[in-house]
Amino acid sequence: MSASRVFVARLVGCTVFDPQGDRVGKVRDVLVVYRRSDPPRVVGLVVEIPGKRRVFVSIGRVTSIGSGQIITTGLINVRRFEQRASEVRVIAEMLGRRVVLADGSGEATIEDVAIEEVGVGEWEVGQLFVRKPKTSPSPFAKGPTLFVAWDAVSERATKGQSQSATQLIASYSDLKPADLASTMLDLPEQRMLEVAQELPDERLADVLEEMPENEQVNILAGLSDDRAADVLDAMQPDDAADLVAQLPGDRGEALLGLMQPEEADDVRRLLEYEPDTAGGLMTPEPIILSADATVAEGLALIRRHELAPALGAAVCITLPPYEPPTGRFLGMVHFQRMLRYPPHERLGTLLDQGLEPVHADTSAAEVSRILASYNLVSVPVVDANSRLVGVVTIDDVLDHLLPDDWRNPESTRAHKTRAAAVRRGDAPSPMTRGRRWRNGAAD
Repeated sequence: MSASRVFVARLVGCTVFDPQGDRVGKVRDVLVVYRRSDPPRVVGLVVEIPGKRRVFVSIGRVTSIGSGQIITTGLINVRRFEQRASEVRVIAEMLGRRVVLADGSGEATIEDVAIEEVGVGEWEVGQLFVRKPKTSPSPFAKGPTLFVAWDAVSERATKGQSQSATQLIASYSDLKPADLASTMLDLPEQRMLEVAQELPDERLADVLEEMPENEQVNILAGLSDDRAADVLDAMQPDDAADLVAQLPGDRGEALLGLMQPEEADDVRRLLEYEPDTAGGLMTPEPIILSADATVAEGLALIRRHELAPALGAAVCITLPPYEPPTGRFLGMVHFQRMLRYPPHERLGTLLDQGLEPVHADTSAAEVSRILASYNLVSVPVVDANSRLVGVVTIDDVLDHLLPDDWRNPESTRAHKTRAAAVRRGDAPSPMTRGRRWRNGAAD
């Protein structure tokens, strides 16, 4: 059973297990990142694996904390841990730090930090266990202790010190990825690269997905190959494929070799398709279940917090195997329809009989027409053997239809002028122009 509050000092030395009960290693520290107003967010654990190697385990990979042990999904990157400047180690850097109590009663020293689960797979710093200075001259005396909330203390800042990239990131912590991407694009180039360097991998991946391709390439060029591969691992496969396609061939292949094999395989499959086809637009990670699966199982899968809303709108039903490319595609079951039936109902009886899949070589224009005509959020994509290879979601199509520089507000007037020309017939529609080919050549 997972505890909802854990003191970090008690986690040190706890054994980490995979789902099968095999020992992975031992916890050595907890990593947090500061935020502007909310308590610091836990991003992961520093775990020592056999060979005295210390690795990073994302908090999202942790399924249970309690009873002196930690259970993970078993998917652990064994690259040696390297701390980012935005990350703070609780044991090594927070414990022993002096803080000022907000109630005006003076200073205290942090002796332990409690982390609390605030959502599925989401932890943040809760209370601090602090000790005030001793009031007795006796060498054996100790100061009084108390529990305080994070917002009940403050740290002394060095006057005149310029804001570091870490502090800047903390001030941006509440921004959505698209807003953070826009904010970073407004920074001087060197400052933008500094911020990108210090963002956690998952956060940087989310931000890159919201940036123009030339800025993605520019930022990735400033990262080491190992770090760049970690960021690509964290990106959606279709976005990662678009980015890899813009890189010089040698570096793109090198990064694919450093990525997690499953993630790299997804990206390589996407690179095989032309970019203005269903195969080039699709996401290769839909929710896939068997016809014998129940409504309860389907709802449990789409309830996952990390799942994009468009992917959670429906589940795909296929014959085994259930990883793309799957067995023969049978149909889709929409989320709303699952809500109308009891939990034990088999999904095979709820298929949308009117929804036909598209083939991987179907044009992007045709996919857009199908989504618009039938008011769909996603459409399944199959290969020549009717095996499911992915789904095209509405956001994939929007990314394709919008101009490359749509994120730049200064280009709005130009786009309106062009739209008027398209209506008059003086300029081709964006759908006839397609996107840049994956070999980097212009259309």
